[in-house]
Amino acid sequence: MNLALPVLNGLTYAAFLFLVSAGLNLVFGVMRIVNFAHGSLCMLGAYVAFAAVGGATGHFWAGVLAAGAVLAVLGVVLERGLIRFIYGREELYQILLTYGLVLVAEDGVKLIWGRMYRQIGFPPPFGGPVHIGRALFPSYYLAMMGIALLIAAGMWLFLYRTRAGAVVRAASADQEMTEALGVNTSLLASALFGAGSALAALAGALILPIQTVAPGFGLEVVIEAFIVVVVGGLGNIWGALLGSMIIGLMRSFGIMLVPAFELALVYLTMAVMLVLRPWGILGTPPVGRH
Repeated sequence: MNLALPVLNGLTYAAFLFLVSAGLNLVFGVMRIVNFAHGSLCMLGAYVAFAAVGGATGHFWAGVLAAGAVLAVLGVVLERGLIRFIYGREELYQILLTYGLVLVAEDGVKLIWGRMYRQIGFPPPFGGPVHIGRALFPSYYLAMMGIALLIAAGMWLFLYRTRAGAVVRAASADQEMTEALGVNTSLLASALFGAGSALAALAGALILPIQTVAPGFGLEVVIEAFIVVVVGGLGNIWGALLGSMIIGLMRSFGIMLVPAFELALVYLTMAVMLVLRPWGILGTPPVGRH
């Protein structure tokens, strides 16, 4: 059995999951918002990139950047106009509002782009395959893994090697104390929500050459992103990367070995983690919890 292809396929999907879950982790870790609309931001990023590649720019990488920029602005608008009014509310209010945004986004996509599946070809210079042992593997998959690793390293450097990153970590630990020290937490929340939306959009744009996108895609994505956060650990970049790799590889090998049970394996992993280590593999346990 050639294990190279399922491993590489799993790591490619893990790269996509990481980009989605990293933005979700960033927003949830600091703002404590259960944002079910995060997957819809990923879906909208894919459609904006598709529109840009098909007309506005004609170039895939320009379309990816356009998707990130447009969804970053949309994320700030949503945070300023809606999300900030549910800070500190019960999770039920957060779920109702953000799930309502999911429905609005899906109907908006149907109205503008229709119900058809959307996909684009591999972009240059990653249109050809590479040899992995005796098998051929799309070079774009390797590029996507590299992009995810670069973004992971960039986020770590920002959070742990810059003053702005220290402010973000401080706000995650104690938002009231951070505000008392003179930090504009309102502006910080908008910036973080915009950054998280941009990461989701990049994930949606980058998955277009690999997977078709249609209305409903966002809800599927956000569920898997929450599973990644549960498995890897809240508020930890490397935890999000590790959780993405575990879920991506489990899906890939599940499709190969037990296709009828593939999704159940993912949910079973989450259930086991919630029972044995609810704060995740690399997460920090609550005070007083052993």
